[in-house]
Amino acid sequence: MKNKKQLALILSIVIIACVIMAIVDGIIQPGYAIKSVIKIILFFTLPVIYSLFDREVDLKALFRPRKNNLKTALCLCIPLYIIIVGGYLLLRGVFDFSAITGALADGVGVTGKNFVFVSIYISLINSLLEEFFFRGFAFLSLKRLTGRGFAYAFSSLSFALYHVAMMIGWFSLPLFMLMLAGLFIGGVIFNYLNERCENVYTSWLVHMFANLGINTVGFILFGII
Repeated sequence: MKNKKQLALILSIVIIACVIMAIVDGIIQPGYAIKSVIKIILFFTLPVIYSLFDREVDLKALFRPRKNNLKTALCLCIPLYIIIVGGYLLLRGVFDFSAITGALADGVGVTGKNFVFVSIYISLINSLLEEFFFRGFAFLSLKRLTGRGFAYAFSSLSFALYHVAMMIGWFSLPLFMLMLAGLFIGGVIFNYLNERCENVYTSWLVHMFANLGINTVGFILFGII
């Protein structure tokens, strides 16, 4: 009975947080700073509050370094960055990416003038926040309660679907579906890194380089580079 209550609460926290962020991204569309504060409250504060009542969830353990984590991460970081930037350069003649800058400006007020600051936040802070929530909290907690298969699937799927509202209007349907598939696969990889290394540092570093690749594309689209 206890495990069922824990499972229901964790699933509810993840689903509710993602739904609220979907409403914020797709309907309310506040400025990027306000959106970031809301995300911090949902993705950081809610798991911390839950951990106060469930002592089996040790969030501090997610930040304990392990040996060889850096080596594992570096083997993935550079190739991933090259794949993302190289993929854009190869596909920009096939797919239309021009709507992204307009959607960012209209939706959350991100423009070429403030994109440098936004990109720093996305790469360093936002990536850590998502790793803490989707992998450190959701995946590892669910794995303890339900087993690996469900934990992998739910965490990766919720991570991918969480991005849907913010990406509406960015891409054509085929590219949109391709991006969702990529996010799901990325979630599986990040889960594996968390499972193997037993902390969020490795997946955070890899996630950071993925965001660096995406931000590099952003710099190109905004005409900064």
